[in-house]
Amino acid sequence: MQSSAPDWGLGRYETIAAQLLPAAKIVVEAAGLRAGERVLDVGCGTGNAALLAAEYATEVIGVDPAPRLIQVAADRAALQGKQMTFHLGEAASLPLADASVDVILSVFGIIFASDAEAVAAEIDRVLAPTGRIALSAWVPSGTLFKISSAAADAVRLAFGAPPQPKPFDWHDPGELTRLLQPYGFTLSLDEYELAFTAASVQEFLDQQAKDHPLAVAGLGILAKLGQAERVRNELLAILESGNEDPQGFRSTSRYVVATAGRGFTSVAGNSLA
Repeated sequence: MQSSAPDWGLGRYETIAAQLLPAAKIVVEAAGLRAGERVLDVGCGTGNAALLAAEYATEVIGVDPAPRLIQVAADRAALQGKQMTFHLGEAASLPLADASVDVILSVFGIIFASDAEAVAAEIDRVLAPTGRIALSAWVPSGTLFKISSAAADAVRLAFGAPPQPKPFDWHDPGELTRLLQPYGFTLSLDEYELAFTAASVQEFLDQQAKDHPLAVAGLGILAKLGQAERVRNELLAILESGNEDPQGFRSTSRYVVATAGRGFTSVAGNSLA
């Protein structure tokens, strides 16, 4: 969600977003949307959460840094006859006025921001005094986390770059409380699982390499250096080792849904602050 991030318009994120729809439904449900509320979807991508929110809210706005995905989301909204607004923007610098929304949603979007403190300040700024936020974040474990880390390390090592700073732990209740409590937010958090499936390990890897923006960007760099095939074989070995379905491919990833608000308690969660 920052300007230096890879272009999320690369590949075909639409296919990835379709797999994330169950998580979007859970995030929207956890937000407890009510008629008349103004909702902002940060890192809206192809519009999964924004479109779901439009079933309840009066005004829905989507913000994303990828122009192509903004257009996809707008086209989906038009096709469904929903009046929504979409803007180019980043989580740490939202193109909205102060206290202009009642609810902020983010389905695996805010977690890519490089400056969590700036994001928290923006959340506080654009939310109404009684506003709340619902977001999802991956738990850094499991097979898909391993291949993401391995791919990122391969690109870094290919350039001889130093290790990246440790990202903010958006999944960690203690870190989230530390980040949001100074703004008067109370936090609730629940853990879920999402299974990714394919007919085979090879099919899954091929789809990711073709469709996922980060994979497209990373493998493109490695291909120019003559290292793409070696890295693909390493990723294939990781996927095969962690495959949960001997008749095809299945990998289950854990994630959390956190809700926070001033005096708000999630309809699904347990208060942690």
